Amino acid sequence: MSEVAASDASLRRFLHGLPGVDEAGATARATMLASRSVKADAKRQAIDLAISMIDLTTLEGQDTPGKVRALCAKARHPGYGAPMVAAVCVYPDLAAVAAAELAGTPVKVASVATAFPSGRSALEVKLADVKSAVAAGADEVDMVIDRGAFLSGRYLAVYEEIQAVRAACGPAHLKVILETGELGPLDNVRRASWLAMLAGADFIKTSTGKVSPAATLPVTLVMLEAVRDWQGMAGRQVGVKPAGGIRTTKDAIRYITVVHETAGDDWLDARLFRLGASSLLNDLLMQRARMETGRYWSPDYVTVD
Repeated sequence: MSEVAASDASLRRFLHGLPGVDEAGATARATMLASRSVKADAKRQAIDLAISMIDLTTLEGQDTPGKVRALCAKARHPGYGAPMVAAVCVYPDLAAVAAAELAGTPVKVASVATAFPSGRSALEVKLADVKSAVAAGADEVDMVIDRGAFLSGRYLAVYEEIQAVRAACGPAHLKVILETGELGPLDNVRRASWLAMLAGADFIKTSTGKVSPAATLPVTLVMLEAVRDWQGMAGRQVGVKPAGGIRTTKDAIRYITVVHETAGDDWLDARLFRLGASSLLNDLLMQRARMETGRYWSPDYVTVD
């Protein structure tokens, strides 16, 4: 696709040539899929699948090495016989702590970077941020795009920055955060999704979790359509990660249903779909315990993250 990326003009022609999104239709389809009932054994399987897809996250200014160690312990052994989560997501200065705690396990270390959450910094600072995270042991890097550049039509600047970050990641996987709550119409979500994939993203992610609205089902549906169509065109699978505001088992199962019906079963795997969350795991564990024991469990029975 190098010829597409030759200039802002050529990128604009490509991105604005994508089919428009029927916002009402996308919302109606997402609502319809979310209304489907999942019961008994299928619900048990969906709960464990959702747990295995979680990027267990702490991104607060008050984060400490102790808090990250505790989160990693929970990621390795969630409790009640549940599977391990997919990853633990932290700031770059705590990536080494997470890497030490998760060594020898399949749980990945994810680190936000590129002046998260604003993305407002010089490119050399962003690249140093990325290289620091990878050197500390991050398996995955979550970068945020320059929304100002995207919204002003400077697509080449966004494309080239993603490419530069992709190169700085080395062997680490790159998740590109679109911050969809700031992009406006779903047409922009589709364009940003394609722009990120053109530039080499391994995952496209809805949100930082610091902007409202964060993840929504219609936005995620549009992004899933994009990765499905991208595979058909480029022959490469790209993952999707909704993040922010996903707190309950019902929420998680709704997202899994939308994945199944939109992108297909290939994406029902932590290699291609993640749930960015800090409090979701506790609700999933309580629902899992209820299904095993027949009793509703109190939040007092799970750890406070």
